[in-house]
Amino acid sequence: MTHDINALGQPVGPPIGSWTPPSFPARAPMHGRYCRVEPLDPAAHAESLFAANALDTDDAMWTYLGYGPFATLDEYTSSLARRAAERDPQFYAIVDQRTGRAVGVASYLRIDPPNGVIEVGHLAFSPLLQRTVAATEAMYLMMARAFELGYRRYEWKCHALNAPSRRAATRLGLSFEGIFRQAVVTKGRSRDTAWYAAIDSEWPRLDAAFRQWLDPRNFDDHGQQRVALSALMMPGAE
Repeated sequence: MTHDINALGQPVGPPIGSWTPPSFPARAPMHGRYCRVEPLDPAAHAESLFAANALDTDDAMWTYLGYGPFATLDEYTSSLARRAAERDPQFYAIVDQRTGRAVGVASYLRIDPPNGVIEVGHLAFSPLLQRTVAATEAMYLMMARAFELGYRRYEWKCHALNAPSRRAATRLGLSFEGIFRQAVVTKGRSRDTAWYAAIDSEWPRLDAAFRQWLDPRNFDDHGQQRVALSALMMPGAE
């Protein structure tokens, strides 16, 4: 980070200039080609989410979350109702455009307009969403809205032992910033937390990479990618 020198000869951060704090995100849907990300509504989403999650027969998707798995639809619906009523975290369902069914959950959290910081988390992707183009598009839509609103920093935090989440953060263009040791207790176990983030000055490059990767021309007739997103995220990539 560049810095200035104050009248006392001390280094200080750069002025923020004309930046003004963004608004709190509105509960509004985000529409993509492969998915839409819409405010979580238990009445509309619980049944399809529960069915999609049930395909994860060993409950691996819940290992690193602070809640779950859920034994019954009623139990899951009650949990979603509590989360849908919260202001922060602000929960969304990820809906497959082809089927119209919800296949995953994500949220904004630790929403801090005065400092221009917002986090994405509570990612619960069913097997129907994992490793799909829709999963990547959902994360792009949420990142795009945050930067379009004027947030300066977009954070991703995960269990330091959650290797898939850490790979996903890097693939999506977020930079690793370190490990917070013994940060929280989750399900009776100590958790170190890995921090990743992207900042607004990086967004134009990340946005271009996402758009190029999500373009239908980047996929062959069998749906296989021609160019990997990680390659497009590299500085200087075209």
